[in-house]
Amino acid sequence: MITVNIDKAKAIAHDRRRVARAEEFKPLDEIIGKHIPGWDMTAAEAGRHLIRKKYADMQLQIENASTIDEIKTALGD
Repeated sequence: MITVNIDKAKAIAHDRRRVARAEEFKPLDEIIGKHIPGWDMTAAEAGRHLIRKKYADMQLQIENASTIDEIKTALGD
């Protein structure tokens, strides 16, 4: 029988969450950091806000998970 350490699974899930979040932020960070002309900074900030909210919610779901299936669901797997 395989036993899963839920705390280690959560740590791995958080690492995956951080990587995914960073990838989603990259294009918006470039727009904001470089002040690219023609791009709406307000829209870029709004996009960043949505990403932050999405991953904050995911973080809570992972922390509250008590099974591997709940962790997978939180990650969208």
